[in-house]
Amino acid sequence: MNSEARPWRLMGGCALALLAPAPALIAADYLSLADAQRAIFPEALRFEPVMLQLTGAQRQAIAALAGVQPLRGRLAAWRVQGSAGELGFFFSDEVVGRQDFIDYALGINQDGTLRAPEIMSYRESHGGEIRNSAWRAQFARRSNGAALRPTIDIRNIAGATLSCEHLTAGVRYLSALWQVLLRDGAGAAR
Repeated sequence: MNSEARPWRLMGGCALALLAPAPALIAADYLSLADAQRAIFPEALRFEPVMLQLTGAQRQAIAALAGVQPLRGRLAAWRVQGSAGELGFFFSDEVVGRQDFIDYALGINQDGTLRAPEIMSYRESHGGEIRNSAWRAQFARRSNGAALRPTIDIRNIAGATLSCEHLTAGVRYLSALWQVLLRDGAGAAR
């Protein structure tokens, strides 16, 4: 091969690589905060914001219960009131999927049982199947956050492995947070 042709061939290959389509990033907002609140607690009359103030000991207790956690973003909580009194707590949380955050919401009843989470925003190119209601329903009525292990307690979805694992870990964290800080009402400033 002619040595003079090699640089041109190399530059041509680089130009083709630059023109190749990049993987599509699919970002979608599915539910507003108010929509997620209505979806998880349709019987609620009002949602009262809760300030989450953790001591060092509480942080350690939550970490021991929740285990390894993915990178997380914003976390907010509300006390949920119904016609007969307090129904439980509503959380909005963000956990990283593969590269970007997944915004989701979760309800925990007064007795500590979970309600199925709702996906509020999903920003990844793969793994959006976690929005499937059958997959999310696996969380409903569970009460032991420690028993939320990916592939053991919560089925995985091929092509959405990290999204499944990280959302499951996030729910496990919220369950631990409820157990340590909110179960008895102590520690949560109104």
